[in-house]
Amino acid sequence: MSLTTSGPRIATGLFLLSTTAALLASTGTMGSVRAEGDVALDTNPNSSFWQDARPVIADRDNFGKPVPGFATEVRSRWTGGNLYFLFICPYQELYLKPHPVTASETNELWNWDVAEVFIGSDFKNIRRYREFEISPQEEWVDLDIDRSKPHPEDGWLWNSGFQVSARIDRASKIWYAAMRIPWAAIDSRPPQVGAEFRINLYRSQGPPGNHKWITWQPTMDASFHVPERFGLLKLESK
Repeated sequence: MSLTTSGPRIATGLFLLSTTAALLASTGTMGSVRAEGDVALDTNPNSSFWQDARPVIADRDNFGKPVPGFATEVRSRWTGGNLYFLFICPYQELYLKPHPVTASETNELWNWDVAEVFIGSDFKNIRRYREFEISPQEEWVDLDIDRSKPHPEDGWLWNSGFQVSARIDRASKIWYAAMRIPWAAIDSRPPQVGAEFRINLYRSQGPPGNHKWITWQPTMDASFHVPERFGLLKLESK
């Protein structure tokens, strides 16, 4: 998500908290279940890989108000090499970028329909985290976010090496998106059962005039970029 444009893109920093304990006091936790090994990206929620995951639901706007009809299910798995996410995204009307390019990243992809993961491993410097986005057309962008820098929007030049897959079920009005993120793009430490990360999950949905912002942990701000409101991702055993 952009750090410089207006509306939900502007981070105001109104919720600076003094300790990690205060930060996480009222946030949710998402479990990521360990998988036996890496697999090809799969957007089928009924596959054996995704059936073993424990989903969470993103169904609120930035300020915690329900967004009826757009409840988004998100699942996660992990291996020694990668962290996986699956988004199941009901929609009414898609807002897609013309002439999509999937071979390279699409800067400012957040201006269209996307699913987003914000994740950080540093609990001391919570203003540093990574952002991963995917569109229904398999466009993608990854960003290295450092809110302490004067020009944090330059973070889109970073390359994580993450992979994506997406498909649109137009008959059911649902689109699916899967991500595989190398652990090296998130943390210098190897993953292990019980490890925790700061995380939030978002969607940008629909055209101007009927646009919806959908969050897992409401930021209580016009922006998605409020790390003080992130929840937790916890790595679980099989």
